[in-house]
Amino acid sequence: MPATTNSVYRGGSVGQAGIMPRRIMFVQLKTGYDTDRGPSWIGWVDFSKTWRTAYFRGRTLRRATGLGLFDANFYDAETDEAFWISGPKRDRSDTRYGPEEPTVENDAADAYRAFLQGAPLPGREDG
Repeated sequence: MPATTNSVYRGGSVGQAGIMPRRIMFVQLKTGYDTDRGPSWIGWVDFSKTWRTAYFRGRTLRRATGLGLFDANFYDAETDEAFWISGPKRDRSDTRYGPEEPTVENDAADAYRAFLQGAPLPGREDG
């Protein structure tokens, strides 16, 4: 098994606690933007074994359960900014009111295009 934290192995990256599930997800910043108008991305998100922590673009995002955030399901552990993370939609209706389409991260572009054409998302081949 690779020893670096950036390595990819069987659909996840290798962290201190072992294999971390890795998924292509829709991620939107909520803090500082009026009702779903924050920037958004389609990209790889690494999750902890318990799925309570997500790692995206150098940020550590924690589940926002019990915090009273009605429009966010994760928050940045360092800045407290709120985020929405969910699986991408084939009909591209991920942003409800956003002015722009999500930015598709370069390293996720091929798998995302294949998903839009009907392929399963990596790591979700069985549903």
